[in-house]
Amino acid sequence: MKQILLTLSLVLLSFTAVAQVPSVDIYDHKGDVFNTSALLEEKTPMIISFWSTICKPCIRELDAINDVLPDWLDEAEFRVVAVSTDDSRFTTKARSLAEGHGWSDFICVYDTNQAFARAMNVSVTPQVYVVDKNGKIVYAHTGYTPGSEEELIEIIKGLE
Repeated sequence: MKQILLTLSLVLLSFTAVAQVPSVDIYDHKGDVFNTSALLEEKTPMIISFWSTICKPCIRELDAINDVLPDWLDEAEFRVVAVSTDDSRFTTKARSLAEGHGWSDFICVYDTNQAFARAMNVSVTPQVYVVDKNGKIVYAHTGYTPGSEEELIEIIKGLE
Protein backbone atom coordinates (compact mmCIF):
# COMPACT_ATOMS: atom_id res chain seq x y z
CA MET A 1 0.00 0.00 0.00
CA LYS A 2 2.81 2.41 0.90
CA GLN A 3 4.44 1.74 -2.51
CA ILE A 4 1.17 2.53 -4.28
CA LEU A 5 0.86 5.81 -2.37
CA LEU A 6 4.46 6.68 -3.17
CA THR A 7 3.89 5.95 -6.87
CA LEU A 8 0.71 8.04 -6.90
CA SER A 9 2.55 10.86 -5.14
CA LEU A 10 5.34 10.77 -7.72
CA VAL A 11 2.83 10.84 -10.59
CA LEU A 12 1.01 13.74 -8.96
CA LEU A 13 4.32 15.43 -8.22
CA SER A 14 5.39 15.28 -11.86
CA PHE A 15 1.97 16.56 -12.94
CA THR A 16 1.84 19.48 -10.51
CA ALA A 17 5.51 20.52 -10.59
CA VAL A 18 4.89 22.75 -13.60
CA ALA A 19 1.97 24.59 -11.98
CA GLN A 20 2.45 27.89 -10.15
CA VAL A 21 0.46 29.51 -7.39
CA PRO A 22 -1.90 31.91 -9.20
CA SER A 23 -2.36 35.60 -8.41
CA VAL A 24 -5.89 36.07 -7.03
CA ASP A 25 -7.48 38.62 -4.69
CA ILE A 26 -8.91 37.10 -1.50
CA TYR A 27 -9.20 38.40 2.10
CA ASP A 28 -6.78 38.28 5.03
CA HIS A 29 -7.72 37.67 8.67
CA LYS A 30 -8.60 41.35 9.11
CA GLY A 31 -10.97 41.37 6.13
CA ASP A 32 -8.60 43.36 3.92
CA VAL A 33 -8.01 42.42 0.30
CA PHE A 34 -4.98 40.19 -0.01
CA ASN A 35 -3.39 39.03 -3.26
CA THR A 36 -2.10 35.48 -3.22
CA SER A 37 1.07 36.58 -5.03
CA ALA A 38 2.13 38.10 -1.68
CA LEU A 39 2.49 34.53 -0.36
CA LEU A 40 5.50 34.10 -2.64
CA GLU A 41 7.41 37.14 -1.39
CA GLU A 42 9.09 35.37 1.54
CA LYS A 43 10.66 32.73 -0.72
CA THR A 44 9.93 29.85 1.66
CA PRO A 45 8.05 26.62 0.98
CA MET A 46 4.39 26.47 1.99
CA ILE A 47 1.66 24.04 2.79
CA ILE A 48 -1.57 25.48 1.39
CA SER A 49 -4.67 23.83 2.82
CA PHE A 50 -8.15 24.58 1.48
CA TRP A 51 -10.82 24.00 4.13
CA SER A 52 -14.34 24.94 5.16
CA THR A 53 -16.19 25.17 8.45
CA ILE A 54 -18.48 22.23 7.58
CA CYS A 55 -15.60 19.94 6.57
CA LYS A 56 -14.65 17.82 9.59
CA PRO A 57 -11.69 16.13 7.84
CA CYS A 58 -10.35 19.60 6.95
CA ILE A 59 -10.42 20.69 10.56
CA ARG A 60 -8.87 17.41 11.77
CA GLU A 61 -6.03 17.77 9.25
CA LEU A 62 -5.31 21.39 10.17
CA ASP A 63 -5.46 20.49 13.88
CA ALA A 64 -3.01 17.63 13.27
CA ILE A 65 -0.64 19.96 11.43
CA ASN A 66 -1.01 22.56 14.18
CA ASP A 67 -0.17 19.96 16.85
CA VAL A 68 3.14 19.00 15.21
CA LEU A 69 4.03 22.39 13.73
CA PRO A 70 6.52 23.43 16.45
CA ASP A 71 8.49 20.21 15.90
CA TRP A 72 8.27 20.53 12.13
CA LEU A 73 9.56 24.10 12.24
CA ASP A 74 12.65 22.77 14.05
CA GLU A 75 13.24 20.54 11.01
CA ALA A 76 12.52 22.94 8.14
CA GLU A 77 11.59 26.52 7.34
CA PHE A 78 8.13 26.79 5.78
CA ARG A 79 4.70 28.33 6.31
CA VAL A 80 1.17 26.96 6.53
CA VAL A 81 -1.58 28.81 4.69
CA ALA A 82 -5.12 27.86 5.70
CA VAL A 83 -7.56 28.98 2.99
CA SER A 84 -11.21 29.02 4.06
CA THR A 85 -13.53 28.41 1.12
CA ASP A 86 -16.61 29.48 3.07
CA ASP A 87 -18.64 32.21 1.39
CA SER A 88 -19.00 35.66 2.93
CA ARG A 89 -21.98 34.58 5.09
CA PHE A 90 -19.67 32.24 7.05
CA THR A 91 -16.42 34.24 7.18
CA THR A 92 -17.01 35.28 10.79
CA LYS A 93 -17.61 31.64 11.74
CA ALA A 94 -14.45 30.59 9.86
CA ARG A 95 -12.38 33.26 11.64
CA SER A 96 -13.76 32.20 15.01
CA LEU A 97 -13.08 28.54 14.28
CA ALA A 98 -9.48 29.28 13.28
CA GLU A 99 -8.96 31.31 16.46
CA GLY A 100 -10.70 28.73 18.63
CA HIS A 101 -8.51 25.94 17.28
CA GLY A 102 -5.37 27.97 17.94
CA TRP A 103 -4.21 28.23 14.34
CA SER A 104 -2.28 31.40 15.18
CA ASP A 105 0.90 30.15 13.49
CA PHE A 106 -0.97 29.70 10.21
CA ILE A 107 -1.56 32.38 7.62
CA CYS A 108 -5.36 32.32 7.58
CA VAL A 109 -7.02 33.74 4.49
CA TYR A 110 -10.60 33.74 3.26
CA ASP A 111 -11.58 32.87 -0.30
CA THR A 112 -15.20 33.98 -0.06
CA ASN A 113 -15.85 33.80 -3.82
CA GLN A 114 -13.77 30.62 -4.27
CA ALA A 115 -11.66 32.42 -6.91
CA PHE A 116 -8.40 31.06 -5.46
CA ALA A 117 -9.91 27.58 -5.12
CA ARG A 118 -11.00 27.65 -8.78
CA ALA A 119 -7.59 28.92 -9.90
CA MET A 120 -5.95 26.05 -7.98
CA ASN A 121 -8.45 23.47 -9.35
CA VAL A 122 -9.89 22.68 -5.93
CA SER A 123 -13.14 20.78 -6.31
CA VAL A 124 -13.50 19.29 -2.81
CA THR A 125 -11.99 19.96 0.59
CA PRO A 126 -9.69 19.19 2.21
CA GLN A 127 -7.28 19.89 -0.62
CA VAL A 128 -3.65 20.39 0.32
CA TYR A 129 -0.72 21.58 -1.77
CA VAL A 130 2.97 21.80 -1.03
CA VAL A 131 4.59 24.72 -2.81
CA ASP A 132 8.34 25.27 -3.17
CA LYS A 133 10.08 28.58 -2.43
CA ASN A 134 9.60 29.69 -6.04
CA GLY A 135 5.84 29.17 -6.02
CA LYS A 136 5.79 25.88 -7.92
CA ILE A 137 3.27 23.32 -6.76
CA VAL A 138 5.26 20.17 -6.04
CA TYR A 139 2.62 18.01 -4.34
CA ALA A 140 -1.13 17.84 -3.86
CA HIS A 141 -3.64 15.58 -2.18
CA THR A 142 -7.35 15.53 -1.51
CA GLY A 143 -8.94 14.10 1.61
CA TYR A 144 -7.48 13.33 4.99
CA THR A 145 -6.47 10.17 6.75
CA PRO A 146 -4.99 10.48 10.26
CA GLY A 147 -1.21 10.34 9.99
CA SER A 148 -1.09 11.44 6.35
CA GLU A 149 0.14 14.86 7.45
CA GLU A 150 3.55 13.26 8.08
CA GLU A 151 4.01 12.99 4.33
CA LEU A 152 3.83 16.79 4.10
CA ILE A 153 6.87 17.38 6.30
CA GLU A 154 8.85 14.77 4.38
CA ILE A 155 8.12 16.60 1.13
CA ILE A 156 8.98 19.97 2.72
CA LYS A 157 12.29 18.61 4.03
CA GLY A 158 13.04 17.24 0.55
CA LEU A 159 12.79 20.75 -0.88
CA GLU A 160 15.80 22.07 1.04
